[in-house]
Amino acid sequence: MHVTGTAPLPAPAPSESLAAPAGVPQGTPGSRHARRFGLPVATALVMGNIIGGGIFLLPASIAPYGTVSLVAFGVLTIGAIALALTFGKLAARDPRTGGPYVYARGAFGDFAGFLAAWSYWITTWVSNAALAVAAVGYLDVLIPVSGHRWTACLAALAIQWLPALANFAGTRYVGAVQLVSTVLKFVPLLLVAVGGLFFFDPSRLGPFNSSGHGAIGAVSASAALLLFSYLGVESAAVSAGEVKNARRNVGRATVIGTAGAALVYLLGTLSVFGTVAHHRLVNSTAPFSDAVNAMFGGSWGGWAVALAALVSMIGCLNGWTLLSAQTPYAAARDGLFPAAFTRRRRGVPTVGVAVTVVLASLLTAYNYLSGSGKVFEVLVLVTTFTATVPYLLATAAQLFHLVSGRADSVDRGRLVRDAVVTSVAAAFSIWLMAGAGYAAVYQGALFLFAGVLVYAVMTARRARSAEQHTA
Repeated sequence: MHVTGTAPLPAPAPSESLAAPAGVPQGTPGSRHARRFGLPVATALVMGNIIGGGIFLLPASIAPYGTVSLVAFGVLTIGAIALALTFGKLAARDPRTGGPYVYARGAFGDFAGFLAAWSYWITTWVSNAALAVAAVGYLDVLIPVSGHRWTACLAALAIQWLPALANFAGTRYVGAVQLVSTVLKFVPLLLVAVGGLFFFDPSRLGPFNSSGHGAIGAVSASAALLLFSYLGVESAAVSAGEVKNARRNVGRATVIGTAGAALVYLLGTLSVFGTVAHHRLVNSTAPFSDAVNAMFGGSWGGWAVALAALVSMIGCLNGWTLLSAQTPYAAARDGLFPAAFTRRRRGVPTVGVAVTVVLASLLTAYNYLSGSGKVFEVLVLVTTFTATVPYLLATAAQLFHLVSGRADSVDRGRLVRDAVVTSVAAAFSIWLMAGAGYAAVYQGALFLFAGVLVYAVMTARRARSAEQHTA
C-alpha cells in the first residue's frame, strides 16, 4: 500500500499485519521456524531490550548525586509509562510491523515515515556495535580476551554474530533466545533487587543530595544519566506484525515490560544504595558485585554479575537485531527503502539482519583498529538523539489523531486522558533529546540530513517507475 504527499494511511485489517508484496519470501505463522510471539515473549522482548548491561553500572553512575537520583528515576518512569501507553494506543489503531515508522507515515506522509525509519535504523546498528564492545568487558572477567586487540575484536564480532544466526534461524528461535536470556539475567538482578532489601542499612545511603546543586538541579543532572535507560520501550510496537492479537497484546506487552523494567531498576538501585557504603559506591566499577559480596561475603559476586551481564548483552543483541531489520522491512514495502529489505525467510527480514550485522561489525572493527574509543563514543552518543526522533514523531502522530477528532481514530470518552498521557510522552521524548547534549544533537542532525539524500533517490526511482507504468 503506497501513500503520497500527506494523505493519511488507513489502518489495515488484522489479516494485513503480516502481508508482504507478491514474490517476497515470508515465513508464515504456521511454519516450523516462523512463529508469532505471544504476550510473554513480546513482554520479554520489551524488558530485554530496555534492560541491557548498563544496569550493572547504573547505581555507581548516579551515586555521586545522592539518593535524590531515585526521585529522578520516579519522574522518568512516569514519562516512560506514558510513552508505553501511547505506543499501545497507536498499535491498536495500526498493528503492522514498523512501529513509529508506520505511525509517522500514516499521520504525516512518506517523508516523516522515512525519517522515523532512517533514524531508528541508525540507532539499532550503532547500538548493536556498542553492546558488543561493552560485552567484551564482561567476557574478560570470565575469559581474558582484552589483552590483545585482535582477540578482543574477534570476541566482539562473535558476540554480534551469534544473535544474528539466531535471527536467521527464524522468529521461533528469536523468541526462545529472548525468553531464556531475559529469565536468566533477571535471576541475579532480582537476587540483589529483592534480597538486598533484607540486608538494607539506611546508614549506607549517604546524603540525600551530594551534588552541590539545588534539589531540582540534582534531579535534572542525575536524570541526564538515567534518560537513556528506557530506550527499547518501542520494541513490541516495531515487531507488531509478529505479535499474536497485536491490537491488544502490543499495548499490554509494552506497558507490562516497561513497568517491569522500571521496578527492577528502582529496586536494584535502592538495594545497592542500601548495601554498599556510599563512599565505596561512588568509586565502584562493579556495584552489583559489591552488593552481592556485602550480602553474602566472599568474592564470587564479580563472576556472577559478569556472567549475568554477558547474558543480558546477548539477549539485548538478539532483540535489537530483530528490531534493526523490522523497520527497514516496513519502509521497503512502501518503496522508501531498497526493495531488497523486503526479503523474508522463516518470518525474519534476512537482508535487513545481514546488512545491519555487517555495518555493526565494520564499526566494531574500526573501533578496535583505531585504537581509540573516542570516535566510537561520539557515535554511540549520537544514537541517543536518533532514537528519540521516532519517539517524537510517534507521539506527534497520536496528537494528530486526537486533535483531528475523527470518530474512527479517537475514543471520545477517553479523549482528555489520552491527551494528557500523550502530552507527557511528548515531553519525555523532548527531554530525552535534550539530554543527549548539544554535540550529539548536532551530529545526529547530520545523520538525518544524510538520510534526506537517500529519500530523494528513492522518491525519484518511485516516480520514474510510476511514469513507466503509466506510459
